[in-house]
Amino acid sequence: MMNFLQAPMRKAFWLRALLVVGLLCAFAQGHAWADDVYTGLSSTNFSKMQGSIEEISGSGEARALPVLLALKDGALHARRGAVTDGSLFIKSEDGSFVDARTGGKVAVEAAALRLIRPNNAVRSAVDAALGALQLFSPDTATRRHAAEAVFLARDAANLKLLDKAQASEKNEQIRTLLSEARASILLAAADTPEKDGLEAVTILRLRGDQAARALLETAANQPPAVIAAARDAASSIARVQQMWSILQNVFYGVSLGSVLLLAASGLAITFGVMGVINMAHGEMVMIGAYVTYIVQDQLKIWAPGLMDYSLAFAIPLAFLVSGIIGIAIERGLIRFLYGRPLETLLATWGLSLALQQAVRSIFGPTNREVSTPGWMSGEFHLAGLAITWNRLYIIIFAIAVVAAIMIALRRTSLGLQMRAVTQNRKMAAAMGIRTPWVDAMTFGLGSGVAGMAGVALSQIDNVSPNLGQGYIIDSFMVVVFGGVGNLWGTVVSATMLGVINKFLEPVAGAVLGKIIVLVLLILFIQRKPRGLFPQRGRAVEA
Repeated sequence: MMNFLQAPMRKAFWLRALLVVGLLCAFAQGHAWADDVYTGLSSTNFSKMQGSIEEISGSGEARALPVLLALKDGALHARRGAVTDGSLFIKSEDGSFVDARTGGKVAVEAAALRLIRPNNAVRSAVDAALGALQLFSPDTATRRHAAEAVFLARDAANLKLLDKAQASEKNEQIRTLLSEARASILLAAADTPEKDGLEAVTILRLRGDQAARALLETAANQPPAVIAAARDAASSIARVQQMWSILQNVFYGVSLGSVLLLAASGLAITFGVMGVINMAHGEMVMIGAYVTYIVQDQLKIWAPGLMDYSLAFAIPLAFLVSGIIGIAIERGLIRFLYGRPLETLLATWGLSLALQQAVRSIFGPTNREVSTPGWMSGEFHLAGLAITWNRLYIIIFAIAVVAAIMIALRRTSLGLQMRAVTQNRKMAAAMGIRTPWVDAMTFGLGSGVAGMAGVALSQIDNVSPNLGQGYIIDSFMVVVFGGVGNLWGTVVSATMLGVINKFLEPVAGAVLGKIIVLVLLILFIQRKPRGLFPQRGRAVEA
């Protein structure tokens, strides 16, 4: 009876023993595989290194990521003179070394180690492997970047990892990127079934960017149906990109038009109300830009934490400084030259040279650095449009400035008096309006607006004594084309000239494009001398 009971017990014991031995063998095989991989990384044979990197990328091991990062950053070392040893060490920032396998610190002399130096092929393999391993990172941005890296690498060895990552991914956007990466691999492979190839073409067509278009255009070694579908998808993407390119040029044109509008809106006020051709208007823009530089320079010294709000201080200060200088110019020079346009033009041109030289004497002839606040830096993408924040904010600022001017002209007593003087100066004076005071305030308002334009231009142009010269001619073109003294005309003409310039530049070049615009403007003025929206009043009488 005892022998009968002991027999099953002995059988169960041997089964458990065999199971333990099997597990130990599997464990040993796994470590042997890891040793082989690490031996390959420490090898001086670049082909063997590349093969080991591909094996690591397919393993998904947690310790593989720091090893590959160390290899990429030039921090991975092996024992000197022991090519097949397989021991790897990662150099820390403090100069100590850690074991690449365990992550624990080790006492090893730097002289006993050699730096592992990859070639370009190995570096490319490392980049692809890092992209694959980072697919499982807990950080969303890292996984997104990794999916894009796998898409560009198109390595068939990453297919299993992609499938595994897709199965565990919860973020819908990253799931889409993973499917696009899988489609790029399938379309680049030579043995893809027709069904999978057509599905990959559909996915890449929906992606619709230049990388997808390039992949579709170069699709080869695929069934004829897949190649035909790829060519059709590439043509469709090209048509969509052309449409977005047109819209991108429209945005650039509107942003250029907003710059012209800011520079010309003040001139439209002074030219329309006073009939003065002020060649020093560009220097009011330049003064506003230098006010921005002074504000930022002082904030760096006294309140560096407020640098992101520097433009909030610069805009009202630029308006006041430029406005006061404008009033001084009108009272000290312009009022003696009314009715003599040629003398006014020459006097203001000489004044512009004097102001430029004064700025050179104070600040020097070189460009001054004006920083862009963090909230105005960078860009964002709206479908196929790339919109820079600084240009977008300048467009918004230009709209706000024009709206404020229109409210001032229509809702304030000064605006009422300015419109009265514009329509009939003698009648306005007979009604008790102090026309000299209106002239001074008008010139000050126009100069103040030019100063605010300088604040905006400091964010996209060089702050130098010559800043205003680049915009004075364009400002006069905008004012004349839109209709002298008409703000709505200034808005429309600035936008039109900006868009036309941006569409002509790729075809004719920047300089020839401006010449063509000038010729077209001259032809237009021949037919409509008073512009798109002629002003009533003094403009008609003149």
